[in-house]
Amino acid sequence: MAVSTETAPADRAGTGERTSRARRAGRWRTTLTFWYFVGPFVAGLLVFTYIPVIWSAYLSFFEARNTVSPASEDFVGLDNYVAMLRDDAFIDSLGTFTVFAAFIVPLTFASSLALALMLNKVRLARSFFRSVFFLPFACSYVVASLVWKMSIFNGVRYGMANSILDLFGIEDIAWLFDPSPPWYWLVIVTLRLWIQCGFYMILFIAALQQIPEHLYEAAYVDGAKPGWQTFWHITLPQLRATSVAVLMLILIAAYQAFDEFYNLIGNQAYARPPLMYLYNTALGTVQDLGKGSAGALILALLIALVTVLQGKFLGFGRSEGQ
Repeated sequence: MAVSTETAPADRAGTGERTSRARRAGRWRTTLTFWYFVGPFVAGLLVFTYIPVIWSAYLSFFEARNTVSPASEDFVGLDNYVAMLRDDAFIDSLGTFTVFAAFIVPLTFASSLALALMLNKVRLARSFFRSVFFLPFACSYVVASLVWKMSIFNGVRYGMANSILDLFGIEDIAWLFDPSPPWYWLVIVTLRLWIQCGFYMILFIAALQQIPEHLYEAAYVDGAKPGWQTFWHITLPQLRATSVAVLMLILIAAYQAFDEFYNLIGNQAYARPPLMYLYNTALGTVQDLGKGSAGALILALLIALVTVLQGKFLGFGRSEGQ
């Protein structure tokens, strides 16, 4: 009996120590597994996003022409920011974006929501139709721009758009090469609509499927008519959070417009969005990386400000009852 009473505490201590080691080993394996999957993503984010952003902010305070490592005597403070804000070409590029956003934001939102409402009611070949409308999102802007420019709106008699106009006796139109009237907006807007509507349609479909069916049943009992009444009073309020998120994504994507402008029009002053101008400032013939970096940060701050104000105004993040 004496032996058992003396060895029992030691056995319990040994078991507790083994359990503690096993728990530490389990936590260590969990941590290693976590970093095994997340580590490459974090490394890529640091190397290709955060470090370039930080270095761009650093360059914006220097006279950095044809170099990414300016000397200390090239420090100019806020002069690059002042120069960009006084640059008429940069301000005009913001005006180009304003026109582009005025077209693309409401059209994309309305088209995506309309497609989602139609396809959410489809019962036959539902996956097929959703895939058809979503597939353009997988297409590169460069490839789509070349198709639009060389096949549909190429401005010659045998282009698809002009061939259709010829059937109605309308003269050929130089879609991309004549700024007056600005037919190029039709080309750019239809290109972006074709590519991105499917993506936002999927977001709306996912939100529509989360709306409780009993809300519609209660509305029908109360006398609401199917169609506009149920859409305005039930569907649209239930889609508020998704709608605000979609509007934010469309607006941010509009600020970042580059590929279609570059491939369709090139560096033309009459249709040059902010990223197009900054690209030519930093990587064009002048290669003024200091001013280009300053302009990029101004644009980033402008996007952040508009996004915050839009979310605040439209109530992003608030529950339906608030």
